[in-house]
Amino acid sequence: MKSITVFCGASNEVDSGYLDIAFKMGLAIAERDIKLVYGGGGTGLMGALADGALSIGGQVIGIIPEFFNTVEKAHDSLSRIEVVANMHERKARMAELVQGFIALPGGFGTLEELFEVLTWSQIGLHNKPIGLLNAYQYFDPLIKFLNHIKDQKFTKSNLDSLYSVARSPIELLETIIQHNQENVAEH
Repeated sequence: MKSITVFCGASNEVDSGYLDIAFKMGLAIAERDIKLVYGGGGTGLMGALADGALSIGGQVIGIIPEFFNTVEKAHDSLSRIEVVANMHERKARMAELVQGFIALPGGFGTLEELFEVLTWSQIGLHNKPIGLLNAYQYFDPLIKFLNHIKDQKFTKSNLDSLYSVARSPIELLETIIQHNQENVAEH
C-alpha cells in the first residue's frame, strides 16, 4: 500500500484522547512508509493526524477546498497541498490518490465521506479497503445502526464485509494493508 486517505474531525473542542489517537494513526501510517492523504486541515483530529505523520518525516498530502484554504484552517507544514474548487472535487481527488480509506472519529463531514466510499464499494465503483478506528467506542452506535439497516433489508447482507473495525491504529492499519494485498493478488 502506497497511500491511504483518512477522514476525521477538525474540532479542537474534543477530548484530548481523540487527538492523541489521531496523532498515533498518523505516526503508524508514516512508520510504514505510507503516504497520508487527508483533508488538509490543521485543527482537531485532522491537525493531530498530519502532525503524527510529519513528526517522523512522513509524506502528507492535503486536499482542501478553496473556502477552507485559510490560515486558520489549513495545515501549514504539509508535504503538498492541493486546492480544489469544492467538497465533491476533494473527495474524488482523495479517492483517486489512494489504495484505501480510514475513518477516525468526526462529525457530519467525516460520516458523509465514509458513507460515500462505502456506497461506492457496495455498488462496485472500487474494491479498496475501508476501516473504522473505533477509539473509545466512538463508532459503536453507528455500527449498531449499520446492522439495523442490514437486518431491515435496506442493504445487502454482506454490508459488514465492506469495512473493518479496530480499536487501535496499528491493528486497523495492519487489517487494511492485508486486505489491500489480497485485492492486489486477486487481480
